[in-house]
Amino acid sequence: MNNTVDQSKLPIAVFDSGAGGLSVLREIIKEMPWEDFIYYGDTKNAPYGTKSSEEVKNLVFGHVEDFVSEGVKAVAIACNTATAAAIKPLRAAYPKLPVVGIEPALKPAVEQNQGGRVLVMATPRTLQEGKFQRLKARFDDQAEIILQPCAGLMEYVERGCTGTQEVREFLRQLLWEYLEKPVDAVVLGCTHYPFVKADIQVVLGPGVKIYDGAEGTARELHRRIIKFGVEREDQNRKGSIDFRNSAPTEERSKLYEALMKAHL
Repeated sequence: MNNTVDQSKLPIAVFDSGAGGLSVLREIIKEMPWEDFIYYGDTKNAPYGTKSSEEVKNLVFGHVEDFVSEGVKAVAIACNTATAAAIKPLRAAYPKLPVVGIEPALKPAVEQNQGGRVLVMATPRTLQEGKFQRLKARFDDQAEIILQPCAGLMEYVERGCTGTQEVREFLRQLLWEYLEKPVDAVVLGCTHYPFVKADIQVVLGPGVKIYDGAEGTARELHRRIIKFGVEREDQNRKGSIDFRNSAPTEERSKLYEALMKAHL
């Protein structure tokens, strides 16, 4: 990082394999509306959830190298799969850079539904990663934790199909057994899934509580930025967002804007 500039005025980089990380970005903006952001969606290499851990790790390191060379003061990995594959080696490689990831909000879901049935919806890769398996092992004796791979669900968000009959029919077919034997809580283990939270609620019913980890990630990023001494002093300003994509199209830009406007 360039030490000749005021680090506190550099932007924060937030990235994901596509539009999903916008659900994390919106919580970070609520936490720190005065900061500037670069949002990068790696659509060209999506989905991450079906790639090997090594492939995902290499992609993440490539993105962070680009961010650092350009000049950022912090990085948020707004993708559960990328966090599981790369957060530990990334922090080791960049000890002077605040780096945060995201993980499924299993802890609050279990603590608030002791002895209940907790469904974790995530990509196949996230559920297979050792990081998630260790998290699950911490709570296995407190609730019945059910794992539901959701290959194909993120693509509905990427196509802008949230709130449609199409995505609800997909969810009904995916979650049919939990209509017959209901769960108490659902953990959204992919950052795309908060954009179909309302659809999941319609399919599973109003009594099911739904959790995601974006708010906790935003708080942790804020803590680290303060700890590293790079928080902006002028907190009366409104920050900017620079949207980027590895496969940019006008439709994708419109989707990003629509998702942010609808959910901020």
